[in-house]
Amino acid sequence: MTQFTKAAIKASFIKLLNKKSLAKITVKEIVEDCKINRNSFYYHFSDIHSLLEEILIEEADRFVSTDAKKGSLYETLVDAIDFAIQNKTAVLHIYNSANKDVFEQYLNRVSESAVLKFFSTLENTHNISDEDKDAIIMYYKCQLVGFVIDWLSKGMKYDLSAKIKRICELFDGSMEKAIERCHRK
Repeated sequence: MTQFTKAAIKASFIKLLNKKSLAKITVKEIVEDCKINRNSFYYHFSDIHSLLEEILIEEADRFVSTDAKKGSLYETLVDAIDFAIQNKTAVLHIYNSANKDVFEQYLNRVSESAVLKFFSTLENTHNISDEDKDAIIMYYKCQLVGFVIDWLSKGMKYDLSAKIKRICELFDGSMEKAIERCHRK
């Protein structure tokens, strides 16, 4: 029963976050929406910030725990930003809140995992120094984080998925070329 209550609290919070800014959401609204009492909320979470943090950590854990798929970098990146695309307004509200740092930690963790997953599907990644591997992963992670932050800072006015798809088409093979350079040094 407690997992059901916790899930209801999270669902109510996301629902409200898709309607209004984080600063305007109250515990009272959350408990009224999921028809529980305040004590039930505080049994699970110390405040709204801890609720938000748990949701983002769980979402990141969910992505990180999925297996890498053979496929394109685009598919891997879209899987990584799926939560943001599905919850545009909620993510924009988080990004524009005092809790922006929690979202940035989530974004960095998921982006790094996405790049690492794609990297692990490529050929010839063995015999690359840890330093080179870290540099390649960091480069592509920062690119993805930058894309998402640009999208958020511009009010999500463009189709992020389509933009990332085109960028991946334009730069297809660039990671493989970086790996080749590692072998040549």
